[in-house]
Amino acid sequence: MKQKPIYVEINMNTSIDTVWEYTQNPKLHEQWDLRFSEINYIPKETEDSPQTFTYKTNVLPFISVEGWGESKGTHHKDNGSKTSSLHFGTEQKISPITQGKGYWQYVLNENQLTFLTQYDYNVRYGKVGQAFDIVFRPLMGWATALSFDVLKRWIDTGEPPAVQYRRFFLSILISVLFFFIWFYQGLVPKLLVVHPEEVALLTALSSMEGTAAQLAVQGIGLAEILYSLFWLMPINKRPLFILQIFLFPILTISAVLASSETLVGPFNVLTLNMTLFVLSIIGLSLHQNIPTAKSCKRKRGE
Repeated sequence: MKQKPIYVEINMNTSIDTVWEYTQNPKLHEQWDLRFSEINYIPKETEDSPQTFTYKTNVLPFISVEGWGESKGTHHKDNGSKTSSLHFGTEQKISPITQGKGYWQYVLNENQLTFLTQYDYNVRYGKVGQAFDIVFRPLMGWATALSFDVLKRWIDTGEPPAVQYRRFFLSILISVLFFFIWFYQGLVPKLLVVHPEEVALLTALSSMEGTAAQLAVQGIGLAEILYSLFWLMPINKRPLFILQIFLFPILTISAVLASSETLVGPFNVLTLNMTLFVLSIIGLSLHQNIPTAKSCKRKRGE
């Protein structure tokens, strides 16, 4: 089945010349565009010749994809807009893309500039490649939209893309860590094992005993697993970080009140919860004003 072209659009409060410079200068372009790690222009034969270039994308450590490209800019004098057409491709078998075409458009819209792109590409490996593209294409669209937002923030605030991406990916790393911690704590000691210490702590803090306490521990474990899933969702994580900043001290005090012996064991509740408390503060700080693909339109006319 033929996939739809990738379309991304964002509005900026700046001039066409500024965005043109940030997108057509290869050393600036490679900084904000997540899809490219290096872009090198090849000298033109004549002034009117298309601009050819080579690019490299670092996929994983020691693994990269190299390819070629050709672009040509057009200035529409009647409305002041500009268009840059693009033809690109790679011969490397590691890439699911063989070659593709698209364009960037810079459109003046009253007091704003609309920067948009649409591109499509062919895949290799036949039906297998087409099946893989069902996942790969949305990922490319997301990377394009995230890159556009990084560019907008770079122009608006002056914050370099490297700093934005560092904060973005560290925030993701912390979110994955909290998912693992809550999922593991809910599944293993509470649901699979129903650890005696979990039951004893709950019994000390409540009037429940025996089977009732075990069932309650299992219920808490299920709640923790459900809560862990929020950390994997593409939602604003600020409320989760704020909740944990209040929650971890409460959990620590409750555990100490239930049994003071929890303070003397290795990797005890105090050291663990204080670590998670500080990580929640760091995560909240990192999560402020992080770039997001949601700031872009992904369909025409949205």
